[in-house]
Amino acid sequence: MRRRPEALAAALAGIAAAGQQRARRTVRGFVDSALGPRVQIDDRTLFNFCSNDYLGLARHPALADAQQRAAAAFGSGSGAAHLVTGHSAEHAALEAELAAFTGRQRAVLFSTGYMANLGAISTFAGRGEVVLQDRLNHASLLDGARLSGARLARYRHGDADDAAAQLQQHANTALLATDGVFSMDGDVAPVAALAAACRQREAWLLVDDAHGLGVLGAHGGGVLEEAGLGAAEVPLLMGTLGKAFGSFGAFIAGDDAVIELLLQRARTFIYTTALPSPVAAAARAALRLCREESWRRLQLQAAIARFSQGAQALGIGLLPSRSAIQPLLLGSAQRACAVSEQLLEGGFWVGAIRPPSVPEGTARLRITLSATHSDAAIDGLLEALQRALRATPPQREAS
Repeated sequence: MRRRPEALAAALAGIAAAGQQRARRTVRGFVDSALGPRVQIDDRTLFNFCSNDYLGLARHPALADAQQRAAAAFGSGSGAAHLVTGHSAEHAALEAELAAFTGRQRAVLFSTGYMANLGAISTFAGRGEVVLQDRLNHASLLDGARLSGARLARYRHGDADDAAAQLQQHANTALLATDGVFSMDGDVAPVAALAAACRQREAWLLVDDAHGLGVLGAHGGGVLEEAGLGAAEVPLLMGTLGKAFGSFGAFIAGDDAVIELLLQRARTFIYTTALPSPVAAAARAALRLCREESWRRLQLQAAIARFSQGAQALGIGLLPSRSAIQPLLLGSAQRACAVSEQLLEGGFWVGAIRPPSVPEGTARLRITLSATHSDAAIDGLLEALQRALRATPPQREAS
């Protein structure tokens, strides 16, 4: 794009015309009630059904207390990168606890999941090689492949046979990357079959389990715990701390040599300021709660079951998902926005997801469940959703 005002205006007008213009809503506070926590947006108080706070830990007092204690000891900022003076005792303890939680030898912290994926892919793949990915992978995985200098190849969504065929076709595949739970569809990757194919072809396997860790598995170990896969099968596990763990940041867990190479080579780790120690302390508190309070996962699973069964009873066709992410495909961006606005008027905050976040023609509502959602709130959302869908029928194409 040339540096001209008319070029900017045309680009913005095109975004608006396609129904893809985004706007931020400012959260002004929270209200606790017998029906569960609600969020204040401008002059409205809404039930939040679009957060990734799956276990309801983001506002837990144990996390706030841990932050306050760490801030008193270490200050509010880390002051430097991990390899300079930014690596505190809180960071070291969190990395050790994450390694133990995931059943791996070591873990290394990154400031965001985006940076973790970029750093991992660029460390284990490069020019002259191929990075193979699921077609519906998160943008950070796709961007990581492009920035690594390797060639990006993509297999059919969730199709382990197609992935295996492409691994054979591209003999120089260095790494295969997949979401564990797909962030816009809520379905789970066939990680066991992918792991077997990667081992046969001697390719690295990276699983981004941002939306599975803490939620799935008997102990919250995510899709890899469910599949019984360790570091030998999945050498690179990426997890985030800002979803089920209610804090902020991300990590890669793996064997000692894998993590040591990331420390030495991952530019998104080396050349950025470390997470503040109070944030790491909050993540440690959340990890402890995740281990000790299994009832949160059970409550979340009950909420998922109530919502999906209620939707089926009302004839609301959700995409197949057993995760906390329950998508409702609506097709056009305009209809997705209209239904979202109808829900907002009814007291429910559900985000409309539009291209380029999802493929053209697959705009949707991304409904997310939390352990904090009461039965009454879930039933209220289902009723409001049924009304909103009736009020905004799909437009018929002209013949």
